Amino acid sequence: MLASAAVAISMQAATLRVDRIEPTDWYAGLDRAVPSVQLMVYGQGIRDAEVTTHYAGVSIDSLVRLDSPNYLLIYMNTRGAQPGIMDLNFTLGKAKKTVKYTLKQREKKGSERVGFSNADVLYMLMPDRFADGNPANNQIAGMQPYTNDRSKPSLRHGGDIEGIRKHLDYFTQLGVTALWFTPVLENNSPDENGRQSTYHGYATTNYYRVDPRFGTNADYRRLIDEAHRRGLKVVMDMIFNHCGDYHPWLKDMPSKDWFNQPDYKNNYLQTSYKLTPVMDPYASEVDLKETVEGWFVPSMPDLNHHNVHVMNYLIQNSIWWIETVGIDGIRMDTYPYAYADAMARWMRTLDREYPNFNVVGETWVEQPAYTAAWQKNSRLSKQNSYLKTVMDFSFYEKVDSAKHEQTDGWWRGYNRVYNSLVLDYLYENPASVMAFIENHDTNRFLANGRDVKALKQALALLLTVNRIPQLYYGTEVLMNGTKEITDGYVRKDFVGGFPGDERDAFTAQGRTADENDMFNWLSAVLHWRQGNDCIIKGKQTQFIPYNGIYVLARRYGSRTVMTIINGTTETRTMPVARYAEVIAGHTTARDVPTGRNIDLTADLEMQPRDVLILDF
Repeated sequence: MLASAAVAISMQAATLRVDRIEPTDWYAGLDRAVPSVQLMVYGQGIRDAEVTTHYAGVSIDSLVRLDSPNYLLIYMNTRGAQPGIMDLNFTLGKAKKTVKYTLKQREKKGSERVGFSNADVLYMLMPDRFADGNPANNQIAGMQPYTNDRSKPSLRHGGDIEGIRKHLDYFTQLGVTALWFTPVLENNSPDENGRQSTYHGYATTNYYRVDPRFGTNADYRRLIDEAHRRGLKVVMDMIFNHCGDYHPWLKDMPSKDWFNQPDYKNNYLQTSYKLTPVMDPYASEVDLKETVEGWFVPSMPDLNHHNVHVMNYLIQNSIWWIETVGIDGIRMDTYPYAYADAMARWMRTLDREYPNFNVVGETWVEQPAYTAAWQKNSRLSKQNSYLKTVMDFSFYEKVDSAKHEQTDGWWRGYNRVYNSLVLDYLYENPASVMAFIENHDTNRFLANGRDVKALKQALALLLTVNRIPQLYYGTEVLMNGTKEITDGYVRKDFVGGFPGDERDAFTAQGRTADENDMFNWLSAVLHWRQGNDCIIKGKQTQFIPYNGIYVLARRYGSRTVMTIINGTTETRTMPVARYAEVIAGHTTARDVPTGRNIDLTADLEMQPRDVLILDF
């Protein structure tokens, strides 16, 4: 027995490996948010190693040896430590190995990191589909097999971070103030059957590395720095609910409870995609389990956030990206699919360290009461989520329905929007709710047509209502499409972003007359909105749709904005006397997108599906 043990130790000594450590580095002065930073060490047989360090102000709190022999968790206390490079000394049997680990200097205090708000307009885009600024990174050696083919809607097309960077001036010309990209982290999964890929970014295989087909971590930082110099914020899309099935964790699970349903090969559990059980006071156990423990799809393993080490890893990862590249906000994918208490712990940690930062959670249920219950300090939930911003799927659904209907005297058309906004009393902070009319998971607002009048109505309301507005890339140049065949048809390439494109929609010369009309209309509204306290801080008043016309007003100080929508396909008259409380004796107003002067002393004749944004 003793001889066998000696042989085992000798073998271990010959194979002491530290393949990687995550986080790749850390920051001094983060001990309030992370009192004991978790270092996840990867390496064959590393679990049984001992670790020491003699760096001033740093101590090893504990070593956690997981079920797999190929991981070791080091919990390291950095309270009082100064930035510098420390030695981490690994010992396994007779083998010794020293790894350099860096504690970096923070660039600014947590309170100085200011997130997005209702003063911003977010522009959402998919890096793979926006612009290819560096064709050299379209094929990366050593990655799982994949194909770039722009003729296939669900394969990679070659867009990248450099393509976004090269068009930063386009965003400022348009007038948006923040950019939200779908995930940029590595998705090293092979194409499926030559038809499907993870171009979308929602199947992470490395939480600390930008996908090399998009660029490098340094490219991402450069993009953000240059965006900031132009007054643009950047929101990072993250996914805590699941990773990709080609993440090393699935092939070699760190512990038997690292994932929900770890015996997935024999007992696969699919999520129902129904989020209501999370809030349902009468929810059955089976329904709730399917929601929070079922896998999103077979290629996206569901992480177990009740494993404290999993959640520590994810919390630290979000902090690392804030500190490392300077993001201005986070959009969290599939928010209610994860355990609510674990997500609340994450949000509470961020809120404590970054009180002026912002996170928006995807909460895809179309009832305002459900959405409102997820917002920070909600009176509707027993547990505080600490989530400042939620996504208003009710607004999306109501506007989408209204475009197909005539606004009547009760329920249809823009009555749907009116009746949804009536429920804003449910929200602790309506101004911190994100509204949108389309995104990468929905049909384009224009579907397969080009109803520009309906689009202008929806955008006018989106940009003046008491919300944080989010636009989807290409809407300004009338991009359309539906999901009837595949999601790829609502995620088409931006014309002019790719080598070989016949025209360039980033320029007025490359746009058609109709596209320029839409771009110029929207740009005028967006630039007018910037720094506009009437929209950012103003009191909101809405009027029950009358004679098919819906009116929403904002007032701040002596300034008033009225959004007036004819929700019918007929010419209708708006009696100005009915709106005297907001017109307040003014005789003229300017229509923001067109610059026309409007007489407020006479009733307004509104053409079919007409819209006005009046400023006076």
